[in-house]
Amino acid sequence: MAETVRLLQIVLPVFLVLGAGYAMRRARILTEDADQSLLGVLVKLFVPCLALDVIIGNEALVRPSNLFLPPLAGFASVAVGIGLSLAAAKIFLKGNARIRTFACATGLQNYGYIPLPLCMALFDRDVVGVLFAFNLGVEVAMWTLAVATVAGRQADRRWWAPLCSPPIIAVVAAIFLNLAGAEKWIPSSVDTAWHMLGACAVPLGLLLSGALLEDYVSPHVLRSDGKSTGLAIALRLGVLPGVLLALALALPSDPALRSVLVVQAAMPSAVFPIVLAKLHGGDIPTAIRIVLGTSLVGLVTIPLWLALGLRLVS
Repeated sequence: MAETVRLLQIVLPVFLVLGAGYAMRRARILTEDADQSLLGVLVKLFVPCLALDVIIGNEALVRPSNLFLPPLAGFASVAVGIGLSLAAAKIFLKGNARIRTFACATGLQNYGYIPLPLCMALFDRDVVGVLFAFNLGVEVAMWTLAVATVAGRQADRRWWAPLCSPPIIAVVAAIFLNLAGAEKWIPSSVDTAWHMLGACAVPLGLLLSGALLEDYVSPHVLRSDGKSTGLAIALRLGVLPGVLLALALALPSDPALRSVLVVQAAMPSAVFPIVLAKLHGGDIPTAIRIVLGTSLVGLVTIPLWLALGLRLVS
């Protein structure tokens, strides 16, 4: 019980910052006009700097197994999540757009802005570096499997274009620099600069995620279609955590990857499927309900799954 309370204290600030972003948008302090420039700074500067900061000099990412298994595990986590969610949606739900959006939103876990601060609080720098390698596989799965799922036949043939984004390029470059021993010859002033910039990534990402939720929330959306929300909560916070924890126990992996899988298993749905639904003809209200429902219930389930998972892999 004491361990669960401690984990809740670690989880709660993440949701409080999300709530702050929601409140800032509600008060029209953080306006939609600022979104594009702030997202640009976040994606093109802060996140790449964070990747450089935690990967270069990371001993866990010198081991060959951690260069291949984490991205594969990240891709597999999304593939399994979308596959199981699509199968369940076809049984219990109706409407092509609704089914496709359900599978995308439920199958894709929040792999970045919630796991990052949790890994930073719970583990050492090695685990955070492995998280970035894991997220490389998740990114590939998101821009291929998740987009194809929500878009259906309308999927863009240029699916590969987002894979050239600055965060992915930064992760790949940082891995090679780490293998080359760059921490020995990079000036300390440069290292300090990207450490300072990288520290801004998580708070800004959470604030913008909270603001994005406020853009789409309405009483009508929240009250309707409890069936898809309940099914998403059961899968995302009940079935899929068990699958990922089983994967963590089955893989002959480094302890750092097992720790990452434990954190990823506990996560609610990612916020980005709301954007994917908007861009690719999905059912936006379904995506909103799933994100909000799993995030709110996640306040209770995240500490429970973390406590169980850490006990199993320790």
